[in-house]
Amino acid sequence: MIIVLVTTPKNEGEKIAIKILEKRLAACINIKNVKSIYWWENEIKEDEEDLLIIKTREDLFEMLKDFIKSIHPYKIPEIVAIKVKDVNVEYLNWLESETSIKKIRNVGES
Repeated sequence: MIIVLVTTPKNEGEKIAIKILEKRLAACINIKNVKSIYWWENEIKEDEEDLLIIKTREDLFEMLKDFIKSIHPYKIPEIVAIKVKDVNVEYLNWLESETSIKKIRNVGES
């Protein structure tokens, strides 16, 4: 299991999360409003953003990353995976069931 963090423009996170879930590339996504301060084009910028906390299988990361890039409005989207060492086994079983290969939808379609 991995947790993937993705920031999106404010109020766009839900739309992106639903598309990811429809493809079965994740079992669950939390959305949190965050304030981001970052370097962009030699300036420090501030933005209100949505942070997606995506729970999925490690073997789906490349497919998930490519799909996010194809639908994300940012030129360089933040897509960071964190490996989970310990997890409730019932939750892990549920996650694996919801993202099974049989349930994954054609990722080429947005």
